[in-house]
Amino acid sequence: MELLVAYRDDPAGYNMAKFLTQEMTQEGEIYRGKFYDLIIIPTPAISADWLEEKFDYDGFIFLSKHAAESGVLALTCHSTGNFSEAKFGGNDRQIAIPHPYIQKKYLQTLWKNKSKFSDFQITIEATHHGPTALTKPVIFIEIGTTEKQWTDVSLCNSVAVLVHDVMTKDVSPSPVAICFGGTHYPEKFTHELLEGEFSLGTVVPKHALDSLDKNLFLHIMKQNKMAKTAFLDWGGLGSNKQKIINFLSNTDLEVIKL
Repeated sequence: MELLVAYRDDPAGYNMAKFLTQEMTQEGEIYRGKFYDLIIIPTPAISADWLEEKFDYDGFIFLSKHAAESGVLALTCHSTGNFSEAKFGGNDRQIAIPHPYIQKKYLQTLWKNKSKFSDFQITIEATHHGPTALTKPVIFIEIGTTEKQWTDVSLCNSVAVLVHDVMTKDVSPSPVAICFGGTHYPEKFTHELLEGEFSLGTVVPKHALDSLDKNLFLHIMKQNKMAKTAFLDWGGLGSNKQKIINFLSNTDLEVIKL
């Protein structure tokens, strides 16, 4: 059983959660459902490393707003983790366990319904922010990009319908790839997720590769036990290309250059 989580003071997350709870039964602070449970928490989602002190679930799916300085409207999802200093929740240099099958199913479902969201970029983001310390898979599902979208109840409800659709159907397993390189909105990896056979684990963007040393690399491998493949954005590795190749040469991962 998965737990959906929304922060009470996050308008996008709260609106999605409020819609989903309509068909659920409340027991204390938990809304019970046939396919998933849901909780609305009083503290920010990015700092919810405490959840397992109170709740035992197979995975955690966070419903959240998405902000971007560019102002580009986006519907996103991503795994969590900090490659260096923890500025937005979680711990320094700690990577959460990704939720690759849910991510693939959700983004593909979003893409199939893209006509309803014609103003929005549909994309994954590179791994970033907390929580990082949970021992079960974590994914953020986000609505961007400004207060106008976060408070648009109709938009939030439309996304929540798709979340419910994903959570109530069997999610097929698929081969998992860890990703290295590219931008924060990695077009090549998003394309592979939508069109290819692979699900994606941790996505380490180009700007984080300077922070990648042997210990952090081994930690990422440990958190991505399902992965048998590494995707390299070959033109988006910068000066760290050889370092990544050397690290991967000591693993059993198949390396695919994109």
